[in-house]
Amino acid sequence: MSKHIAVLMGGWSAEREVSLRSGKACADALERCGYRVTRVDVGRDIASVLQTLKPDVAFNVLHGVPGEDGSLQGILEILAIPYTHSGVLSSSLAMQKDVAKVVMQAAGVPVPDGKVVDAAEAAKAHALPTPYVIKPVAEGSSVGVFIVTEEHAHPPQELTRPDWAYPRVLVERYIPGRELTCAVMGDRALDVIEIIAATRFYDYEAKYAPGGSKHVLPAQISPFVYQEARRLALKAHYALGCRGVSRADFRYDDRSGGAEGLFCLEVNTQPGMTETSLVPELAAYAGMSFDELVKWMAEDASLNR
Repeated sequence: MSKHIAVLMGGWSAEREVSLRSGKACADALERCGYRVTRVDVGRDIASVLQTLKPDVAFNVLHGVPGEDGSLQGILEILAIPYTHSGVLSSSLAMQKDVAKVVMQAAGVPVPDGKVVDAAEAAKAHALPTPYVIKPVAEGSSVGVFIVTEEHAHPPQELTRPDWAYPRVLVERYIPGRELTCAVMGDRALDVIEIIAATRFYDYEAKYAPGGSKHVLPAQISPFVYQEARRLALKAHYALGCRGVSRADFRYDDRSGGAEGLFCLEVNTQPGMTETSLVPELAAYAGMSFDELVKWMAEDASLNR
């Protein structure tokens, strides 16, 4: 009898639409691999839904709260349903960017200088010398990011709007240069992609938007820096206690030519899983089809992660 897998997607975070796309792609792949699949759009009643379904595995494809911050993982542990990706502590830790940075730095992973401030204070005066980045402490990287440059006399006033949802923000030194990402699968780092945006994010009203970028794989950087990005992605994965698949995002200031310009911005414990997302692209480059990747993740599921 084939294994019954509940694919958990959607939810109520700002990244709901991406999660639904990821979930559909993964559910389709699991069906092609011969599993019995139930697609679940996660609501506040998820615990009772799962108690009724009693799946063999929960395939977690939620981005943001509650799937990426440890909440859902706690429910799955209580219900004793094996699940994919990282466990309770590592999910919560990686989502809390300021605390994750402390842990990564202690493990020898370089991170940008920064601090957490009240959004109201960050709107009054520059919290750091320009250029710097403002981002929510615990949201997906596509949400609420501002890059404040020398051209901006004042910080972004969006932080004072009634609909601004983040009372505290992380303010970090802006690292010029290139955007790199590297996925970790189990105990091995995959390759390194450079993401080249169609527009430069100098206008701090602009948010990161899906599309409008091209991926260069393998990244055209020196072999030493390339291997250093892989080494640091694995080190960050282990330092935060991640499991299954994770993705580390870097900025690389290449003016020095060496690896001292390489900084880890964050580790995503629930990276995008559409067929054109970064992790499937990296897996394909390593010789693994999308279906094989999704099957590996399903078979890797466990409790006490």
